[in-house]
This record gives sequence, C-alpha cells and structure tokens, in this order.
Amino acid sequence: MTLQLHHHPISSYCWKAQIALEELGTPFETVVVNLGDAETQTEYRQISPFGKIPALSDSARGQDVFEVSIIVDYVELHYPGRATLTPADPAAALEVRLMDRVFDLYVHMVFQSVIRDRLRPEGVRDPFGVEQAREQLRQSYDFLDGRLAGRAWAAGSDFTLADCSAAPALFYADLIEPIGEGRPTLGAYLAKLMQRPSVSHAIEGAKPFLRYFPALPEERARLAAMGLG
Repeated sequence: MTLQLHHHPISSYCWKAQIALEELGTPFETVVVNLGDAETQTEYRQISPFGKIPALSDSARGQDVFEVSIIVDYVELHYPGRATLTPADPAAALEVRLMDRVFDLYVHMVFQSVIRDRLRPEGVRDPFGVEQAREQLRQSYDFLDGRLAGRAWAAGSDFTLADCSAAPALFYADLIEPIGEGRPTLGAYLAKLMQRPSVSHAIEGAKPFLRYFPALPEERARLAAMGLG
C-alpha cells in the first residue's frame, strides 16, 4: 500500500485525517502508533519530528507528511479522489479554511486542554484554566450556532475539510461541555455529522478504546447512552 496513516483510534486529530481520506476515496492503510512506548516514540519521530499523530507515509513518493490539514492537502494534490474537500474557487476555499481553523483552534485544542489537565498530578491541576477553557467552548458554540444557520455543512452546501475537522472536535467537546438545547443549529449539525458514514466508521473504530478516555462519571454516562461506554 502506497499510503500509510500513522494514527491511534481514539485520537481526535487522527479521526479528522481518517474521515478526510475516506471521503476522498483514496486507498490507504492504518498503522497504530503507541506513543506510550519510548522506543516506538523515538522511531516515530523519524516520520513526525514533534512526535504527534497523525502522520502520513507515502512509499511511492518517498515522503512523510505531518500536521493533519497538510496531510489532507497532500493527498488531494498527489492522489485526487472522488471528492474535493477544498474548493477550487478561492472565496469558497477561504471559508473552508476559516472554519477548519475555527474547529481546530477554538474547539479542538480547547477541549484537549481540559483533558490534559485531568492527566496532571492532583497537586498541579489548574481549575481556573479549565473553567476558562469551558467558557471558550461556550463562546465557540455560540459563534458556530450563528455561523452555521442556513448551511447544509460547515462551509456551505458541500461536505469539506471543515466538516472533517468539526466531527471529532464537536464529538469530544460536547462530552466535556454539552452544546445544549439552546444552540439548536449546532446541535442538529453535530447529529448530522454523526450519521455520515466516514464519521460513524471513525467512532466505531474508537469504540474499544474509549474506556481509556479520562471521562468524568457524567461524561461516561453520555458515552454509555450512545452505546459507546
């Protein structure tokens, strides 16, 4: 297989890459990376210098690519498939890029800061920082609830890179800080994303590993209600 996606099934950014490659219809295989193993992590840094997942190895072109949005760009450039995730029209592409950045920077990275805090030793946790992150998520939800009004998908009528970013970001963020009934447009959008075959496939692949997600009891209950606990 020419393309190998180095990933872990529970990783939200890996979901983004997997969803995108499945939407493109580009053949690839997955390689699970155990970053908890020091030897594996050292070897993996030859592919991804910062030791982050996902990364893409292209044996045909002799290239390794890291950073998930760049991975998608690379595949679209060299292995175009049945779909286009970034429009050719510059104005439409700009909106896709904007929404991709919003989901990555103002939802994805924010919920991850809450998770990182849970993994710290008890004496060095940051409750104030966690509450700031929750407030940022609420602000992001409010923005998105308005921005998505009248749209079929994140950036307009077509499923794009922005939706690949949105799916894992909103799935995990909603566990930590529920979107709630007061944001009906965003809630309906998340429900629609969850029905997308590429998204449901990523979730199904993560299901055996979600027991390792550092969930609070109420979050574990929400996972269980979805059949994922």
